Amino acid sequence: MNLSISGHHLDVTPAIREYVLTKLARVLRHFDNVIDTQVILSVEPLRHRAEITMRVRGKDIHCEAVEENLYAAIDALADKVDRKVIQHKDRLQNHSHEPAKRQMAA
Repeated sequence: MNLSISGHHLDVTPAIREYVLTKLARVLRHFDNVIDTQVILSVEPLRHRAEITMRVRGKDIHCEAVEENLYAAIDALADKVDRKVIQHKDRLQNHSHEPAKRQMAA
């Protein structure tokens, strides 16, 4: 997985980078077919925003979270993207092609 973490009006410190990696590890436990991930962290007065765009085979998953604290925004973002990845994985498994049922001749 290719991971890119960038900051808008924010310097991404090693502590923040490690925190994001720890939170995204949970997502990778559920679904390991992630091609590319881009995380953008931004700070505005009283608003900390975390956005993620995760490319998986056949779909791009985008989530964002806005909180008063940057770490809370990262937590909320991890929860949202985890739910979306699980939904995507369930769709892939439920819509798999099943063999056609044969009708018995009477």
